[in-house]
Amino acid sequence: MEESLSLSALSSWFVVLPDTDAATTVAAKALSHATHNLRHASGRPWLVGRWTDGSAVVGVHGRTRVAVIGEHSVTPGEARRAAAAAATVSLTALDRHSSTWAGSFHLVASSGGQVRVQGGVVDLRRVFHAEATPPVSARVSVAADRADVLAELIGAGLDERRLALELLTLGVPHPLSGAPQWRGVHALRGGHCLTLDADGRARPRRWWSPPDPDVPLAEGSVRLREVLTAAVDVRTRGRDLVTTDLGGLDSTAVCCAAARGEAKVVAYTAALHDELGDDVHWARQTVRALGSVEHHVVPAQDTALTFDGIDTLQDILDTPSMLTVDRNRRVHLLDRAAVRGSGLHLTGLGGDELLAGTPARLHASISAHPFRTLRDLRGYAAKYQWPRRKALRQLVDRRSYRSWLARVARDLTEPAAAADEPLLDWSVPPRMPPWATPEAVAAARELLSACLPDAEPRGRGHGEHRELAAMDGISQWTRHIGQMAAPLGITVAAPYYDDRVIEACLAVRTPDRITPWRYKPLIVEAMRGIVPEAVRTRDTKANATFEEETGLRRHRARLLALCEESRLGRLGLVDVDVLREWCRRSLSAETESYLLHPTVACEVWLRSREMTPAPPGP
Repeated sequence: MEESLSLSALSSWFVVLPDTDAATTVAAKALSHATHNLRHASGRPWLVGRWTDGSAVVGVHGRTRVAVIGEHSVTPGEARRAAAAAATVSLTALDRHSSTWAGSFHLVASSGGQVRVQGGVVDLRRVFHAEATPPVSARVSVAADRADVLAELIGAGLDERRLALELLTLGVPHPLSGAPQWRGVHALRGGHCLTLDADGRARPRRWWSPPDPDVPLAEGSVRLREVLTAAVDVRTRGRDLVTTDLGGLDSTAVCCAAARGEAKVVAYTAALHDELGDDVHWARQTVRALGSVEHHVVPAQDTALTFDGIDTLQDILDTPSMLTVDRNRRVHLLDRAAVRGSGLHLTGLGGDELLAGTPARLHASISAHPFRTLRDLRGYAAKYQWPRRKALRQLVDRRSYRSWLARVARDLTEPAAAADEPLLDWSVPPRMPPWATPEAVAAARELLSACLPDAEPRGRGHGEHRELAAMDGISQWTRHIGQMAAPLGITVAAPYYDDRVIEACLAVRTPDRITPWRYKPLIVEAMRGIVPEAVRTRDTKANATFEEETGLRRHRARLLALCEESRLGRLGLVDVDVLREWCRRSLSAETESYLLHPTVACEVWLRSREMTPAPPGP
């Protein structure tokens, strides 16, 4: 089904090659589409791809090279000192050397025949790796920042079984979340680095672990203020103009931090169709107080609804993305930003997971602070209308993550969790949708069961796991937005997903950061003097339920169009008749229509792989 991908059609990608002649064939194929080629000290290709000028900085010390690619302020001198440390000690010296660098970036190094490559602590900056084998190449491992690029270089085929897992409602659970859709292509987990030996072997290693949450709010808010403003400054420094979202409290903090710099800031607020949405009100107060920000409100009638254009999308994403259903709503603002002349757009994505956190953190405090924990549990139960008995039962449940995942595999076709299900378990259990074929259910169950022997939670305990797993998932959406925006010539930056910002937030004491009694207290305290006082203590958050329900009615024909000649149907993963009947129904946005999101994402993704544009002419 899938046609060959033209690497020249992609705006940005890179491949990391080991220092061996065995990689020559893969290197030659990558070089034929690349605009940049950095070499090992041996002269062999090392870092090959397409990236914007200025986004990569290289430091050289003797026969050691260090490259930093992304949104950062690393100077050639700093990169050179990092290369010297790696040459003197080992590549592990880069753990300490890069631990203070602000921004979001990939770090790649070559020294003594060893190559190291790493992304971030969550899945915004990803690393994929695969072993090329004859006849594509001699047996050798290579790495890349896009899964589809790697699949094209080694000739990997689509794994239909893996695609079946993507049909799960609520997303694929850890450790299978974000896995590539091609046979033999693997994803490096966040907080890990990959070493490519000269003999072609790939070895992953953990280089990051979450900090202990022991910093008081007063100290933590000062630290967050420092790292968040530094993260914004890294992006805005040296630019004449930047654009930014201006909606909820998280994006407001980013916008206000940007306004302190020298770049002209142009902010965009999308009005919601729901009259209860108050983002425009708060945005106007912010702009009025700042006095220097150019502000554009996009009227609700000009904003795309959910499911808009889903039958005509041609974005080349390297994995299916549930963001697909809201693609036109998201990209509409970026279109406007690009027309305004922006090369960089700041977003507040990531703030919810870090700043609101999860009530599942209560598991960690029930033994040491039972009275405080039970008081907070009552607060959450009242706030979210949870049945108290069910919430308490989840709180005292000590079953392992592996046990939870085994139940998920067993119960794939059971009814979904109730709408008032407390959020204290390892996660809300995903389910296969009603239109998934028995073959798709069997494939998903087999993959989940196969990973059980080695399955460990993403973090220490329920709360840390839920937060990091959520950051992995939403940061991948942010990454997909970046892939959608790249053809517009605009970089989408999400400072909350920077390693230093994540560390600063997770280090704060849990009761200070996550509480039912205050709205995001950490960012509220951190932004004193930066966000206007009337806005800083805002405790509301808009949602797009109205956009979902109206979009479903208005774009029903587009949903039905995806059922015609369904690629998922051809693969035997979806019963098209059942899916078509669902698309014709009146569905609740809260409990039913969300079931369509993963399936739409997979169907659109498969179609987009067939519509890959030809490379530009000479």
